[in-house]
Amino acid sequence: MEIKVDDLSGIEVAKLIGGHLQNMALHSPPESIHALGLEELKKPEITFWSAWEKDELVGCGALKELDSSHGEIKSMKTSPNHLRKGIAKQILQHIIGEAQKRGYRRLSLETGSMAAFDSARHLYEKFEFHYCEPFADYKEDPNSVFMTKEL
Repeated sequence: MEIKVDDLSGIEVAKLIGGHLQNMALHSPPESIHALGLEELKKPEITFWSAWEKDELVGCGALKELDSSHGEIKSMKTSPNHLRKGIAKQILQHIIGEAQKRGYRRLSLETGSMAAFDSARHLYEKFEFHYCEPFADYKEDPNSVFMTKEL
């Protein structure tokens, strides 16, 4: 698998992000959806990676710089055809490695509290992310959980 910085211009990435947003809408009320669309992911404080096996998009993830010592994981998504193959694990390892290279001391994320997000929360727990209070501009929300990891 090749993980590379992506400019979000490809149709495959647009479809994956679109599917991600649709999936969020199925499981979360609108006020609790914190997933970003293509234009929001193009902001300078965000680095977006796509993951490929040969010429097939298998997943993506992003890292948002909150400040010089704190990053946020965004847009972790595995292509529906490639679930349970370790794609998310490899993307998460890549993002953690990049956060360490940047000198971040902490890496945080928001994900859903509902059963549909159990596998995501389990993955983050395996990587020693711990539940925490809302960070950055997030507010308490029964549909969200917040996790953080000291690097």
